[in-house]
Amino acid sequence: MGNQQKIGFWILTSLVIGNMVGSGIFMLPRTLAEAASPAGVISAWAFTGLGVLFVAFVFGNLGKRKPELQGGPQIYAKELFKKGSKASTLTGCMATWGYWIGNLAGNIAIVTTFASYLSTFFPVMTSQAELFTIGGFTLKVGNALTFLVCTIVLWGTHFIIHKGIEGAGKINLAATAAKVTGFFIFIIIGLTAFEASNITPFVADKTTEVGETVGMLGQINAAAVATLWAFIGVESAVVFSSRAKRQTDVKRATVLGLMITLAIYIGISTLVMGLLPQEVLMTSEKPLIDAIETVLGPIGGKLLAALGLISLIGSTIGWTMLSAEVPSAAAKQGIFIPRFMKENKKGIPAFSLLLTNVLGQVFIFSTISNSISEAFNFIIYIATLSYLVPYVIAAVFQLKLVFTGETYGSKDGRLKDGIIGGIATFYSIYVLFAGTSDIKTFILGVLLLVSGLAFYGFMKQKEPVNTTSQDITLEENAS
Repeated sequence: MGNQQKIGFWILTSLVIGNMVGSGIFMLPRTLAEAASPAGVISAWAFTGLGVLFVAFVFGNLGKRKPELQGGPQIYAKELFKKGSKASTLTGCMATWGYWIGNLAGNIAIVTTFASYLSTFFPVMTSQAELFTIGGFTLKVGNALTFLVCTIVLWGTHFIIHKGIEGAGKINLAATAAKVTGFFIFIIIGLTAFEASNITPFVADKTTEVGETVGMLGQINAAAVATLWAFIGVESAVVFSSRAKRQTDVKRATVLGLMITLAIYIGISTLVMGLLPQEVLMTSEKPLIDAIETVLGPIGGKLLAALGLISLIGSTIGWTMLSAEVPSAAAKQGIFIPRFMKENKKGIPAFSLLLTNVLGQVFIFSTISNSISEAFNFIIYIATLSYLVPYVIAAVFQLKLVFTGETYGSKDGRLKDGIIGGIATFYSIYVLFAGTSDIKTFILGVLLLVSGLAFYGFMKQKEPVNTTSQDITLEENAS
């Protein structure tokens, strides 16, 4: 990869922050309000923040002890079994598939959120006027426009990334700097209008659509999957470790990015609950905008919407880069389809990028028949559960290193790393079970992972190969 562009510490950090502070911060306040009382929401944030911190420690430690395993948490799956065995290749292939699809879904969640916030400036995007009806399907003006906007954003991002990762990374850095500054300003402004009455009753049971009462523990379980979605992307620096200028930057970028993101999420989530009554929050399509409008009026809403659009463009770039990098890195490790290794003259995995966005276009069709909020809720559950499997695998792999003593010259550090790996494993499994308590979600998650078996037959290459194609074009890749 002689022409591969390298990225530095601040771009790595911006990828971590930008990929975490994406659609979640704009849409999650509503999702969490539906799932839990204010006490349940805050408890879920605290629980998730602590759990993800240990997951981040795992990634940082594995990056230090196994620097040759680059490309993301799915890479560790093959290391759980004997090198070169069918179990190693199969596990790595399925983990890559699930993680890749999770990335796809996550990116489209961001794109659909972009369309939601764009409707602040163009209300016609929410129009319920009917364009035409075929059979039992009716296409509305708002849905058609949302589909068109999402498609333009997706392929516009594709074009930017295809021109080079360094340039795309700088755009992401600028967008991330703007969003971090803007959100901290939002927090300061929100403090002036915080209404404690909006978060009362602080502790209360929730009632499901079928009339079942959900206590505090059940609320935390339900909110745990949604809050984890906010931190998906903490492994971004690890995914791009092969492109980092210095490997020491990977761990530092991961920890710093997580700390900044945690402060933003807790501050924003709490303030939104204090600015909007619960019944309003649970029905809001744009909760952050509705919240700031209670303080600054319509102008404040438009300013925040503009910040949201900038933020989401940066996140879309970061997530698209991540989505394309995952199967490409896996192919180089010999655990995914070799075709995904192909790169253009800029070092961009062009085939992986193209196929990633083609499949993303399929996800975008969900905007035609569902409201943005409904599409968002469905996507984040499937995406989050897809991520949890590689997270569990990474934590278990750290435990394997601890027990075998591999990479440890003495017992120093093994106990600490064992405790960290154990907590990260427990947390990931807990959230996985919490998210699959609904039988429909469980079946969809299982089918998603099992569907990866269809690609195992294309695994003709068992060992990593370092070949690249410098002049590959989109047209060649498509063929």
